[in-house]
Amino acid sequence: MKFVGMTALAKVAAVLGCFAAVPAMAQNKVQIRLGHVLAENHSWNLAAKGFAEDVAKATEGRVTIQVFPSGQLGTEKDVVEGLQIGTMQGGVIGSGSFQPIEPRMGIVELPYAWPTREKAFAAFDGEMGTELAKLLAAKNIVVLGWWENGYRHITTKKAPVNKPEDLKGVKIRVTPDKVRLDTFRALGAEPAPLAFGELYSALQQGVFDAQENPLSIIDSSSFADVQKYVALTGHVWGAACLVVSKRIWDQVGPADKEAVLAAAAKWRDEQRKMVTASDQQLVEKLTAKGMTVNKVDPTPFIAAVQPVWKSQEAVYGPALMALLDKYRK
Repeated sequence: MKFVGMTALAKVAAVLGCFAAVPAMAQNKVQIRLGHVLAENHSWNLAAKGFAEDVAKATEGRVTIQVFPSGQLGTEKDVVEGLQIGTMQGGVIGSGSFQPIEPRMGIVELPYAWPTREKAFAAFDGEMGTELAKLLAAKNIVVLGWWENGYRHITTKKAPVNKPEDLKGVKIRVTPDKVRLDTFRALGAEPAPLAFGELYSALQQGVFDAQENPLSIIDSSSFADVQKYVALTGHVWGAACLVVSKRIWDQVGPADKEAVLAAAAKWRDEQRKMVTASDQQLVEKLTAKGMTVNKVDPTPFIAAVQPVWKSQEAVYGPALMALLDKYRK
């Protein structure tokens, strides 16, 4: 088996299940249904389709991937649970959504952890990504690559957010994980979780006054129709995991595993480029749609969320916290 040019993460994924797999010549064709919750025009979907095309070509059709956007295979919770037992085969999942099965995955999205996306890329393509992949491997989930969700920002309907005090009493939808809930409680808001597929209608009906997501999701999900203001808080940089279940990975032959990992690495880089290139254009696009976009001074927000960091140190442990500090500083 050749590992030339692979990252440490790719090597870990290549090894997982290889020795349990039967020789490639004796295998049937492997079909992977890969789901995610975002819209067809989002970079996750565009990159996933490119990934699927490259895999089919590189494996001469032995491995085929069908992409299901917009929650067609269920919520992220549904997909994560299915991946563990093999009833789901693959997905692109926001990394924070793995916290219910592995609380240490919350370290990915600690508030204001990553001053630049480049530092985050180095961490997830390096030792930190390898260690987190091992945590998911123990849950029968194989990480093929770390993609990007991007920096998250706050949108509101009634008034702009310029400082933490502006969030006092605001009902905001957040992702269903402890770190995000604790973050917005620390900022004075009233956060509550809700499946992403239900978010647009909840904002439309006034169940929530606010939500937080990257600009690409704010745009692709048409939140400009139901929200007025965007505060560029950048409170979280989030990774996305391109993953498959161990059950399906064990059915892929060693040579085809290498081809899949090479395609995953290529489309990781392409997807990140899409996010980086689009942010400034998205500010202009959302403004043209009638939203008011404002920058904020992050200093008081950073100060307000320090108790969240303190409360999570024991959960993540000194080794992971040391890796985080190594890459972010």
